[in-house]
Amino acid sequence: MAQSKALSSYASLNFHCRNRDGLHYNHKPSSTQKSIASFQALGAKWSDLRGCALSGRTRNVLQTRCKRAIQAVLSSDAKLETNEATKSKGLRGQLNKVVLAYSGGLDTSVIVPWLRENYGCEVVCFTADVGQGLKELEGLEEKAKASGACQLVVKDLKEEFVRDYIFPCLRAGAIYERKYLLGTSMARPVIAKAMVDVAKEVGADAVAHGCTGKGNDQVRFELTFFALNPELNVVAPWREWDIKGREDAIEYAKKHNVPVPVTKKSIYSRDRNLWHLSHEGDILEDPANEPKKDMYMMSVDPEDAPNQPEFVEIGIESGLPISVNGKKLSPASLLSELNEIGGRHGIGRIDMVENRLVGMKSRGVYETPGGSILFTAARELESLTLDRETMQVKDSLALKYAELVYAGRWFDPLRESMDAFMEKITEKTTGSVTLKLYKGSVSVTSRTSPNSLYRQDISSFESGQIYDQADAAGFIRLYGLPMKVRAMLEKGI
Repeated sequence: MAQSKALSSYASLNFHCRNRDGLHYNHKPSSTQKSIASFQALGAKWSDLRGCALSGRTRNVLQTRCKRAIQAVLSSDAKLETNEATKSKGLRGQLNKVVLAYSGGLDTSVIVPWLRENYGCEVVCFTADVGQGLKELEGLEEKAKASGACQLVVKDLKEEFVRDYIFPCLRAGAIYERKYLLGTSMARPVIAKAMVDVAKEVGADAVAHGCTGKGNDQVRFELTFFALNPELNVVAPWREWDIKGREDAIEYAKKHNVPVPVTKKSIYSRDRNLWHLSHEGDILEDPANEPKKDMYMMSVDPEDAPNQPEFVEIGIESGLPISVNGKKLSPASLLSELNEIGGRHGIGRIDMVENRLVGMKSRGVYETPGGSILFTAARELESLTLDRETMQVKDSLALKYAELVYAGRWFDPLRESMDAFMEKITEKTTGSVTLKLYKGSVSVTSRTSPNSLYRQDISSFESGQIYDQADAAGFIRLYGLPMKVRAMLEKGI
């Protein structure tokens, strides 16, 4: 995921927040000014920004249009020259404005000047908040500006992510290759969709991402771009540039006066959102190696989990979770609550070797505490509400559903049609499930539904009027007739 910060040759800045889905940073240019003051305190605490509409035309203070004021110290000494590449055709062609998926790391920081140099364009950086944590959102404005971006757009997509992407996959029972709960796969289309929206808002003619040519994410981003706006140009620097690794990127950054991020580089490649945290790289590249204990971040080691189990009740309505322990919560809040509960009991650790879409195998370790709890609850409730034939068809379609999501085909008509089936088939899946969490395990202790197909008066070993055990004899003779005929043929009877 890539995000960009505002570096432009403008002195007047306007910040807009249209709704609770996110913050839209936007500034209006001055045709005569070539410098911009530096916001050094703006990224200090992201929670102070969320939901606020900011406007600033003075040198010292930006006044909030909500109930709190945020002071941004402006540095009048920071003078940044306009990149001449934006005035003419770049080395590889000419684009007007590019929306870049921006994270603030080394790769996306050097992509900003690379785009300006090679395509002669303005760069609008975009950051999506999908629950990766406040720490990863801090200081993005300053970083993007220092890299040469003209604008930063940040949107809070957490509720949309859980409601419109995670919950449909949960309802469908979509699991890729027996284990993977699709954490990264579900996040990419919601981010890419927002990028298409931002491109329309700012008048961009292209979008760009920092995905490598070996991974799945490049496909997920670009298929979403194709589906939602086929007229947008797509730039993927990792498939074009001569930068081969971290050292090359650092040298490029120095050459273009881009401050190299000083954060300590993790030995693992990680992706975090509200659903999961993935780990790849380093010793994990050898499937024979056991993950190190200190690698995990969302969950405690099951050996160190509490010695007493914890019981949690999940309320479900029409196949979708609505409450935890009787308390109704929004989708994002519900998942956050279960992540905390599951994490302290070591729930949701998955170690797998998967088949990437591009053809190679890769080894990844995933932490999905809240998601593992929800999948168990949904499956257990369906054991009451779905008949045998329906359950078998649903399970078979879930495999294809997961494959489509993994392959980046979220906006494919086939997935959308399958989702309509899943919604219809689970409309009676309402009730509650109580689970016991203990040292990494999740087990069901109770399941109830007003629409349960389970009848104790039928299932009981006691005789009843609805089911006459003598009827089984005729059923068995008819059901087994093909096997009996085959055996008679083989024996010459």
